[in-house]
Amino acid sequence: MKGIIVTAPNKHIKGNITLSGSKSISNRVLLIKALCGQSFAITNISDSDDTATLEKLLHQPPSIYDAHHAGTTFRFMTGYLALQPSTKVLTGSERMKQRPIGALVDALNHLGANIRYLEVEGYPPLEINAPNPSWKNEISLTANISSQYISTLLLIAPTMPNGLKIHLEGEPVSRPYIEMTLDIMRYFGVHSTWNGPIIEVAHQPYIPKDYFVEADWSAASYYYAMCAMSESAEITLYGLNKESVQGDAAIAEISKRFGVETSYGDHYITISKGINSTFPSEIEYNFVKVPDIAQTISVVCAGLGINGLFSGLQTLRIKETDRIAALQSEWSKLGVFFTKMPEKFSRRTKVEYYLQEGEAKPQNGDIPTIETYNDHRMALAFAALALKFPIKILNPLVVSKSYPKFWHDLRNLGFEISDLG
Repeated sequence: MKGIIVTAPNKHIKGNITLSGSKSISNRVLLIKALCGQSFAITNISDSDDTATLEKLLHQPPSIYDAHHAGTTFRFMTGYLALQPSTKVLTGSERMKQRPIGALVDALNHLGANIRYLEVEGYPPLEINAPNPSWKNEISLTANISSQYISTLLLIAPTMPNGLKIHLEGEPVSRPYIEMTLDIMRYFGVHSTWNGPIIEVAHQPYIPKDYFVEADWSAASYYYAMCAMSESAEITLYGLNKESVQGDAAIAEISKRFGVETSYGDHYITISKGINSTFPSEIEYNFVKVPDIAQTISVVCAGLGINGLFSGLQTLRIKETDRIAALQSEWSKLGVFFTKMPEKFSRRTKVEYYLQEGEAKPQNGDIPTIETYNDHRMALAFAALALKFPIKILNPLVVSKSYPKFWHDLRNLGFEISDLG
């Protein structure tokens, strides 16, 4: 499908949505199941492309493993295959070949893996050979690397001959994802400690147990954006819990600034906004723990004309696309200014700040066209702008990476979606 036009005739939204299981949780549980060596049931598993790809690769015989666009899948498979005998090739899409993997490969090779690059040093594809007979059990890592690298090492740590001790140098980015990994490992019987900069996991078995996957808070964030930009709203989202291992549950607290309230039930939440809700003229937020909702908040701010000062965006450049460049390009079409602040503003703290100013509005009377850059979160986040004006979204099927039913669910809420072919 080339593109769609999304409109919202009714600015008062009301409805119920059943969300699929979290992709982040599903992928961790799938890897644990493979490492466990014994079968157990996984209920409400994510229906995303990324999870389907990982499940397929974990069950295929040794050969060429193609992770396509799935970054988490590529990283988890790198760790998993590093433990296996024989020689394997792990590759991905052209964009995947532009996403760095060197820090993870260096760490695994230091510990005892035998991995080499087949094309560009530091990037996929990889040739993964049988590991060395003995593994080291200690490594130091700069904490500002992707949390998925750290999670990969932690997930395989119990199966390493002597376990693993990781020394983190600095403050880790996306810390909630590391905590999620340790929490899920704990459910399957693996004990770990995290004291100061040191995470330690001893050699021990995973205990097979059936697992129910909580719904995806990242997916929920797009409904919070719709609530914020509606005139009024009441949406019930099934499958979510107040006490969650997902860092993106922070969207509930953030959205209070936009007049969106959350009430919690038994495995569901209801989010609502009253007709006379108010919001500030500007906000400041550090996304270092929750980078996957940065685009969502950027869209809300632009839709409501709220100026934003954002930090903690350093990992956005190595996602499915360079998300900072993508935001800058798309906002320029809608009269919104998004730029990195001069270095003098972060000389002391070394924190990068980005300033967003302006209210998103169509230019020249045309329906604005949003490029998605093969990034599901660009399509998912920008769709909420339809509550302000009709919007054209190219390559809409990219949402299948994490939320295949998204456009279907929007129709159920009263949005109108027409195909461009």
